[in-house]
Formats: sequence, C-alpha cells, structure tokens
Amino acid sequence: MKVIEFSHEHAEPITLFESVSASSVHIGDGVGEAHVYCIYFEPNSVIGRHQAGYGQLFLVISGEGWASGEDDHRVKLTAGQGAYFERGEFHSKGSDTGMTVIMVQVSDLNPQTIHITSQPST
Repeated sequence: MKVIEFSHEHAEPITLFESVSASSVHIGDGVGEAHVYCIYFEPNSVIGRHQAGYGQLFLVISGEGWASGEDDHRVKLTAGQGAYFERGEFHSKGSDTGMTVIMVQVSDLNPQTIHITSQPST
C-alpha cells in the first residue's frame, strides 16, 4: 500500500479553458475497465481483508479512518489523503469515527507518483 496526498496544498493552478481560481492534483492514469464509488463508513465500520481485483485509489474526502495493505499494518488516513492498492494486493479498510471515500478501480492503474509515500509513517 502507498499513501497518496491530494490535499489542496499539492494542487497546481488550472490554466486551460479560461479557468479562474481553480486547481487540481493529478492523481493517476489507467487503462481498461473502470469503476468509481462513493463509500460511506459509519463509526466502527470495516471492509474486511480481501484481494484487489483492480488497481484501486481509495481517497478520503471527509472524516478519518485507516487502510492496510499486504503487511496488514493499519495506516491512519484523513481528508485529503488516500491509499493506492495494486491489483492483486490483499488489503482492508475501516473507520472508528466515520469517513466518506471516493474509490476508483481501474484494470491497470498508474497513480501519479509525485505525492506517494511508499513507507507511510504512523
């Protein structure tokens, strides 16, 4: 698992299309079948350990929770952070207090590496 930072401080101004006061963070690119979900975690919720069928971005947009990858070590995630799971990687996620997440699944997903931490701190 890799932690992804997509908070506002990492955003770059959008200069195309006569944009005004808008910015973005390039999170990744992919090829193949794709699925996007909004997931609501209630307090004390868990999605149990399973193998990722797709490359997956798990992006926290509100609240806080945790995710774990192959090593089964829980890493805290808050709004503006996320996790990337490679296709086939065993993982789980959950929240003690509640969180809302956008989950993007793509057959072959390549996250933007500029804001990825491969050795997340706890």
